[in-house]
Amino acid sequence: MDIETLREYCLKKQSVKESFPFGETALVFKVKDKMFLLAILDSIPLQFNVKCDPEEAETLREQYVAIQPGYHMNKKHWNTVIVDGTVPEKILRTMIDESYRLVVESLPLKKRQGLL
Repeated sequence: MDIETLREYCLKKQSVKESFPFGETALVFKVKDKMFLLAILDSIPLQFNVKCDPEEAETLREQYVAIQPGYHMNKKHWNTVIVDGTVPEKILRTMIDESYRLVVESLPLKKRQGLL
């Protein structure tokens, strides 16, 4: 997965917007103004942070060296993923989907309606 594939995948989700609130190298994807993915544009290989269920976050970290506690994030709820080819793209997409779902579920009912 490269940055353009990641970007297209995120933007296909309902009510998602991208922005650069932390500087020009940190691309953030939000649903209804809540972040679900942060991609570091100047890292080689590509890295991104996604929200995770705490138990699933631990399991993924044990399975893949390229999945680590969220860098500069709440390490219980966020993982940093290094896209170096060791994590299958299907798993990457599942992690993105799960992050989006967790954020949507945390939204107030009025904002959440019609998103899942």
